[in-house]
Amino acid sequence: MAFDYKKEYKEFYVPPKKPGVIEIPKMNYIAVRGKGDPNEPEGEYKAAMQLLYGIAFTIKMSYKGGKEIDGYFPYVVPPLEGLWWQQGIKGVDYAHKESFEWISMIRLPEFATREVFGWAIAEASQKKKTDFSNVQFFSYEEGLCVQCMHVGSYDTEPETVRRMEKFMEAQGYEPDFSEKRFHHEIYLSDPRRAKEERLRTVIRHPVRPV
Repeated sequence: MAFDYKKEYKEFYVPPKKPGVIEIPKMNYIAVRGKGDPNEPEGEYKAAMQLLYGIAFTIKMSYKGGKEIDGYFPYVVPPLEGLWWQQGIKGVDYAHKESFEWISMIRLPEFATREVFGWAIAEASQKKKTDFSNVQFFSYEEGLCVQCMHVGSYDTEPETVRRMEKFMEAQGYEPDFSEKRFHHEIYLSDPRRAKEERLRTVIRHPVRPV
């Protein structure tokens, strides 16, 4: 049976709706950086999705093309994630999505080294006749965070963020946004298939003790 990160690491991908504190270890991702409103039909965000999944599935399906990768195991491609920020703002301002800067990313399985990543870029570029030069191998050690599950439209996320902020204050923590620590979202639902009110999104904020 294929290894499913969402099932094996529920503490990272299936938190309760009630905010909680968690320590996130270093993980490796394939990532694309960009700017602008993610809802723009022809924007950078939509283009980034095609690049990310192109590499993700090149690695996942490598065995079918005869590529032997040390330590390879069958797995489910982990969910899409996003780090979001805006210049001059601690956290995010949902009212001005046009000023978003972001890193969209998909977790890599442990066997996917930089060398495997480099092979996947070359392989996908040749087979798909697409420029994958904007895709990066990205290591991120998130550290101490508060997270919870948000259910519903992306536009109602501020309500969940406010609950997280109240929890932080009550538990003796404060937000710790910086140039290396960001508002983090993990998308467990496909917005093209799920009803808006049933969308599930993990929201995670970096914190530090007061």
